[in-house]
Amino acid sequence: MAVLKVRKYGDPALRRSATPVGEVTPELRAIIADMTETMYDEVGIGLAAPQVGIPLRLIVVADEEGRAVQALLNPAIVDRGGEVTGEEGCLSIPGAFAPVTRSAWVKVEARSVDGTPLTIDARGLRARVLQHEIDHLDGVLFIDRVDPMVRDRIKRKIKKEGLREDASRHAFAL
Repeated sequence: MAVLKVRKYGDPALRRSATPVGEVTPELRAIIADMTETMYDEVGIGLAAPQVGIPLRLIVVADEEGRAVQALLNPAIVDRGGEVTGEEGCLSIPGAFAPVTRSAWVKVEARSVDGTPLTIDARGLRARVLQHEIDHLDGVLFIDRVDPMVRDRIKRKIKKEGLREDASRHAFAL
């Protein structure tokens, strides 16, 4: 296993739509293991393949305690409801945090690594993580979902100060 380089804000890989995962190969299993190690190394609770420069519809997400990790292939939100606003950060935009309004609950369909269809009904933090990571698969960053004034403030700060390389180690980020 290896720790992969997390792509940062401004990298074009973060803005591209990912392609569906086909066959599960030993190489794909190695990518999942590397993504899991990278997520833990970055002290995150979710990571999407595009964040490490891999253009596949693949995410790894930890449970709410950050212990068990689940790889989801081709995840899609098939139902959602309610609305809740909460603070978010992102491993690809270290040091930036802002309130994001998302669905209070989601129903996600995906495939497991062994090809089994999965349905996940999630609320709370797990719902937020799933929405955040699935957004990455479509080239959407959390700052695209914040108030335009807040987004402009974050962009100005990044332009002026750059990205903090160590920020993910000191604050909660997805």
